[in-house]
Amino acid sequence: MGSPTNQQSDAPDKNAEDNSETDFGFRRVDLADHTGLVRGVFDSVARQYDLMNDLMSGGLHRVWKAALQNRLNPRPDMTLLDVAGGTGDIAEGFLKRGGGGAIICDINREMLTAGMDRALDRGNTAGPSWVCGDAAALPLARASADACTIAFGLRNVTCRTHALAEMHRVLKTGGHFICLEFSPAVLPQLQALYDTYSFKVIPWLGQHVAGDADAYAYLAESIRKFPPPEQLAAEMQDAGFGNVTQTPMSGGVVWMHSGWRI
Repeated sequence: MGSPTNQQSDAPDKNAEDNSETDFGFRRVDLADHTGLVRGVFDSVARQYDLMNDLMSGGLHRVWKAALQNRLNPRPDMTLLDVAGGTGDIAEGFLKRGGGGAIICDINREMLTAGMDRALDRGNTAGPSWVCGDAAALPLARASADACTIAFGLRNVTCRTHALAEMHRVLKTGGHFICLEFSPAVLPQLQALYDTYSFKVIPWLGQHVAGDADAYAYLAESIRKFPPPEQLAAEMQDAGFGNVTQTPMSGGVVWMHSGWRI
């Protein structure tokens, strides 16, 4: 589900009706409060984050992320930036498939710490680099990455348009951007079941496994506030990406959004 990245800015925000508020699940909150609210969600769930991903998706998140890796086609001459990379599974998968280097950037220190601890527990001391940073002000130079990913994190940013512009900025010409994200655009025949699972089962799991039902209620709500695929495609194009495509998976529960810096 991805960990949070954020932005506090006086610039216009297409995610909000005005410049002073944005969505936090189904609530409207001040922009200045959004960072702390989202950080609190992921501080709460960091240590159970990977287990909850397996439980909530029935292991399907591994299939979705494998599809992302197939699309990336890692090579030894590629450096990946994984934004909102949390506990590091995308970056680690990239390196295992032959990628040359990987950087995980996440604004949430608790998620990064959980990921680093997990890597050390596995004896992995030569893995990706870990950087605490904001998706809307990435601490990387222009044109410094061959590929950039964000998996289940874009819906948690405060200003999506700023984050997309930053991810475009750090890519080299010809660099590949891929976003995996849950979507409200599920098949109609799945809608009722999907809603019941999202708003009943997921918070129940959150309470009994991670000890925080509210955090997982927020995550389900944030999916419903995320834009439909065609809107996100337009935002990617506005940020400068070309050859933009959208691919539904699992009946539209998840979409893979792909674009290139051209």
